[in-house]
Amino acid sequence: MHQCWGSGFALVTAVNLVFSASALAQSTPAGTSPASPFITTTAAPTVKSSTGVGQAASASPQPIVPPAVRITGARFSGTQARTRLIFDLTGPIKPNVFVLGEPTRVIIDVPDLQFKFAVSDVPTAHGLVTAWRYGLFAARKSRIVLDASGPVRIERSQVVAATGTQGWQFVLDVAATDAATFEAILQSQPRTSKPALKASTYDDLPVASGKLNAKPVIMIDPGHGGLDPGAVVGSVYEKNVVLAVARHVRASLIATGRYDVAMTRSGDVFVSLDQRLKTSGKLRADLFISIHADSVGEVNLAQNIRGATVYTLSEQASDEQARLLAEKENAADLLAGLERGSGQEHDQVRTILVDLLKRETSNFAHDFRGTLVTELRRHVAMARDPQRSAAFKVLKQTQTPSVLIELGYMSNVQDQKLLQSVEWQKQVGGSIATAVDAFFSKRPQTTAR
Repeated sequence: MHQCWGSGFALVTAVNLVFSASALAQSTPAGTSPASPFITTTAAPTVKSSTGVGQAASASPQPIVPPAVRITGARFSGTQARTRLIFDLTGPIKPNVFVLGEPTRVIIDVPDLQFKFAVSDVPTAHGLVTAWRYGLFAARKSRIVLDASGPVRIERSQVVAATGTQGWQFVLDVAATDAATFEAILQSQPRTSKPALKASTYDDLPVASGKLNAKPVIMIDPGHGGLDPGAVVGSVYEKNVVLAVARHVRASLIATGRYDVAMTRSGDVFVSLDQRLKTSGKLRADLFISIHADSVGEVNLAQNIRGATVYTLSEQASDEQARLLAEKENAADLLAGLERGSGQEHDQVRTILVDLLKRETSNFAHDFRGTLVTELRRHVAMARDPQRSAAFKVLKQTQTPSVLIELGYMSNVQDQKLLQSVEWQKQVGGSIATAVDAFFSKRPQTTAR
């Protein structure tokens, strides 16, 4: 028996969690990482006793964690033949450096590394490095990704005491090489150095119980995070804007007392698309809301394109703009230094889409999209065609109605001002919560057999 919300919501069950509004005011302090990208607003976890009664789990002693090493400066030098990167550090580190192909990238993984850069002090890429990113990749694990202009080899990776100071330096030299040598390097790297994400990250998540009269589970998905900033315009980062809005959505939903609410990330940490999907599936979410903000690269078009858009899943994009956006969002894992999926992925995607079309899940997603657009129109400027669709990977869920919201265009002066406004963020969060209420009010509680 599974708890359902309207006919067709078979297997979409609410999870037996306890939530506390008091936890909403808590956030991850700067320079620290959450224990997991999964978050619930619970003051204390509950465990099942032998009688099935939820009991508070006892708190275990927390280990003493040494302070993280900080990067205080960075600089590039060299040419298209050989390029050097130097990081100034407050202490020694043990970096794991390796390369990935398709596209060519150099990956630097370091435990407990903090990035203390002012935006104005971040150096631009140089020489063989065409772009670079940095940030929290997982709990207590930082990552730096260097995009290379072509095949490269690592000539030097060394941590040394800085001359004349009390600090340290990490020195990385990369040199251009040929395709055959680069392929040999890829094959010779230990498998353990490749950035596999542990499935066990979510092994301790509570599993949906199928309890009668359970609340619907709403999964809120703030896009990007950590070393994946999303769209960046000046000092405004998409990952920060969407996390702020997601927190307001969570607060509004919890205030109703009608929902259990979970988030795919609660702080500035990278969460892969596969992890986001796994979290939603394991909790058997009744509704999945992914929150993003868009941007337009063409300067001559930026000020003419603005407004919010709500997307659902489809194999064929509703238009070219939607197709390009889905491609950009689906590439987030590559930008964060994950490997490209296998050649079978396209066939798997088609199978998921065909299965999805056979279910009422797709109809529910379209229904919620219409409800959400109607509610957002009351308070938010909408795009000319606000209901669109494309093959977004994060929406490929056969049992959970899912939508992706683009709140507006950071490249547009008007939208950017609103996206940074706390009052606007609260208003949007409230509008999304109201749409969720309207959506579930149309679906009387039933029991699936």
